[in-house]
Amino acid sequence: MNLKEAFRFQNKLLSMMDEAQSILRSEQNITKVQNTYLRKKVMAEAEDETTMEQPSTEYSERITEMAVFLLYLLDEREKLSGAIQKTKSELDLAAGLDGEIGLNSKRQDIATLFRRMVGVRASETLIPNGGTGYRFNNEGNQVAYRCDVKRGVTINFDRNKIRKLCRDLSRKADETSNALDAALVNARVEYTSPFDVNDTFTELFEDYLEGKLPA
Repeated sequence: MNLKEAFRFQNKLLSMMDEAQSILRSEQNITKVQNTYLRKKVMAEAEDETTMEQPSTEYSERITEMAVFLLYLLDEREKLSGAIQKTKSELDLAAGLDGEIGLNSKRQDIATLFRRMVGVRASETLIPNGGTGYRFNNEGNQVAYRCDVKRGVTINFDRNKIRKLCRDLSRKADETSNALDAALVNARVEYTSPFDVNDTFTELFEDYLEGKLPA
C-alpha cells in the first residue's frame, strides 16, 4: 500500500481500538448482575426468585475475547507504525514528511497574512463631531465644543516587497504540497492489511473469533 492508504488504515485501527476500549471500559459489559427476590422472607409459602439483568451489548458474553482482540489490533498498529516510519525516513524531503507538513502549513498561514496586508488600502474619512476641545466664550468662561475629525489611514510597509514575499512563499508552498501529494501516493509501505478498511467492527470481531484474520 502507499502512504496515503497506510494513514487511512492507521486511522481505521485507531477507531477500532477506541471502540473495543469503550466496550471494555463499561462496567455493565464486564460484570454480570444477579437479582434475588427474597419473597420467602415475606411469605412463607412463596419461593425466592433469581433473575439476571440483560447484558447491555451483544459483546457482553465475549469480553475476554474482546480483550484479546484489542491486543491484536494494537499489534497491527505497531507493525503499521513501524512500516510507516521506515518509509517516511526514506523520503527525499529536507525536513522529513511530518516536518514538511508542519512547515508548509505555516507557509500557507503566513502567505494568507501577507495577502491580507497587501489588500489594505490608504483611506480618508470624515468623522462628524468626532473631536472635542475647550474654548473661552464671550463671558470668559471655558466651555466644551465638538468638531469634525478627518481620519487618514496610510500603510507603513513596502507593499511591493510584501507582495513579492507573498508570491514567492505561495510558490514554495504549492511546490511542497505537490511533493507531499506525490510522496503520499508513490511511497510504498511494506505492510499488508489483515482486513478491508471498510469492514465494520462487528464483522471484524466475528472474523477474528472464527480465525479468518491472519495472525
